[in-house]
Amino acid sequence: MDIFKFKRKNLLWQLVLGVFAVIVGLFIIFDDIKGLVPLFIGVYLLIQDGVEINFEQKTYRRIKSLFGISIGKWQPLPEIDYVSVFKTTETTTVWAASASANVSSAIVKVNLFYNTNQKIEIYDTKDVEDAFAKAKQIASILDIDVLDATTRDTTWL
Repeated sequence: MDIFKFKRKNLLWQLVLGVFAVIVGLFIIFDDIKGLVPLFIGVYLLIQDGVEINFEQKTYRRIKSLFGISIGKWQPLPEIDYVSVFKTTETTTVWAASASANVSSAIVKVNLFYNTNQKIEIYDTKDVEDAFAKAKQIASILDIDVLDATTRDTTWL
């Protein structure tokens, strides 16, 4: 298979709330049009972002995926120089009534770099080993190097 999908996994609360909202929306919609509100909220929570790469045709696309159906526009894959794996923090704003709080969590990103400093973000995870497995897989297909930028001292693998 020459097409690789890298989809961001939904959080457990998103899955539970999304499925619940879809079910509630489907029940309510038979009696009232207001059932569309929880239905759309549920669908929104279940959508996954990601990237698909077709190595045979040398194209890629950013995708939105729902129930295994992915949509996105294919673009030519540029000549990739290297794959980079690095750690960063992701901040999410959580709202409760009129108050908000920023929640930060550590994640590991995998990027494809081309034209010196241009990048295509393809994958993020909380598992360092998973990120390196994906990066090495892509690097072996494209015959390029992997840059380990997870520590202060970056190293080529």
